[in-house]
Amino acid sequence: MNIIIFGPPGAGKGTQAKNLVKKLNSFQVSTGDMLRAEIKKDSDIGKKIISNMNEGKFVDDGIVNKLLENIVFDKNKMNKLIFDGYPRTLDQAKNLEILLNRSNQKIDFIFFLNVNKDSIIKRIEKRKILEKRSDDNSETILKRYDTYMEITKPVLQYYLKNDNFHEIDGSMEISDISQKIEEILEV
Repeated sequence: MNIIIFGPPGAGKGTQAKNLVKKLNSFQVSTGDMLRAEIKKDSDIGKKIISNMNEGKFVDDGIVNKLLENIVFDKNKMNKLIFDGYPRTLDQAKNLEILLNRSNQKIDFIFFLNVNKDSIIKRIEKRKILEKRSDDNSETILKRYDTYMEITKPVLQYYLKNDNFHEIDGSMEISDISQKIEEILEV
């Protein structure tokens, strides 16, 4: 089973993906984690990524798509993927569909965690303290939130027509969100 969880920065995508990975014996595909790994390598790609993130921009689709292709075609992970925060753009959504078609896979469920800006700020401030993430500061997050809402609208429209699309109130408690997702998945 392949699942997409998307929503604005701080919506709880990673938390829900980690929960599903344990429950379904799947693999979390976090573009954020993949990008942070590239940054740690201090490669040219990593430097380009950090520059984009610090400016509140999304990382170039070409970089993200190449990193993702290696995961989608990994035979051990086929039909066991939980996409955490991907796709963020319409081009990424179309690229994912192409990659999945080429590897004889599909998306079984799509969850959109819808959260307002005030809830996001509170969560990010808490996450900043707990996880010590360098990309978590209010100014950057507000830019990323606004950019996300603007750029992701077409992705939302793209997936809304699918029978497997589910919008969930992402401002609920973590356990309530998990319960709602599990009810939909029937696990």
